[in-house]
Amino acid sequence: MLLAALARLAQFYPGGFSVEAFTVDMGTPGMDLSPLADYCRELGVPFHRIPTQMYHVIFETRREKNPCAKMRRGSLHTALLEAGIHKVALGHHYDDAVETFFLSLFYESRLSCFHPVTYLDRTDITQIRPLLYVSEAMIREAVPRLQLPVVHNPCPADKNTKRQEVKDLVYELSSRYPDLKERVFGAMQRLPLPEWGPKGRYKRPRDTGER
Repeated sequence: MLLAALARLAQFYPGGFSVEAFTVDMGTPGMDLSPLADYCRELGVPFHRIPTQMYHVIFETRREKNPCAKMRRGSLHTALLEAGIHKVALGHHYDDAVETFFLSLFYESRLSCFHPVTYLDRTDITQIRPLLYVSEAMIREAVPRLQLPVVHNPCPADKNTKRQEVKDLVYELSSRYPDLKERVFGAMQRLPLPEWGPKGRYKRPRDTGER
C-alpha cells in the first residue's frame, strides 16, 4: 500500500522525488517475492531484493523463537547506503503505532511510540512513516480494491509474537471501549515529543540509535 501511494504521489509532488523498493529476503523456505517484483515493474519502480541467511541463523542455528529486527534493519540500512539512499519510508500504520505503545509499556516499562520522522545519526538515514494516520482496516479495504499483490509470510514466528498478543488484546479491549485506539493515539500525540507537535514547532529529531 505504501509503495502504491508513494509511486503515485511521486508523479505530481512539488519538487519531485524518486521511489525505489527494498525487501529484506530472510531466506525463508516458501517465500515468493515475484508478485512484488512484478508489481514494481508495472509501477516503473526499481525493485531491490536483499538476500540474507537470517532464517538459517535464527531458526536453525540459534533456534530463536522470534526474528531479530535489528538484523533486518542492519541489512536494509547497508543496502540503502550502498545505493546512496538516505531516506527510507517504512510501512507502519495507525494500528502498529498503538500496539507499539502498549508493547513498550508492558515489556519495557516506558512510554514510547513510533516517530513520524526519525533521523539516525549513526547511518545518516532519515526514517519516515507516511501511513501513521492510516488504519489497518483502511489498508485491508484498499488492497483488493486497488488489486495490490499480497505476499504470504511463511515465517514460523508469524502470528506467534508478543506483538500479535498485544494486537489481540487491543482488539478485545476495543469491543468494550470503542474509542480506545483513538484515545491512545491522542495520548501519543500529546507526549512531549517535538516531532508529534504542530508543524510550526517541528524540529527534526536526532537519534543516536534505532527504536
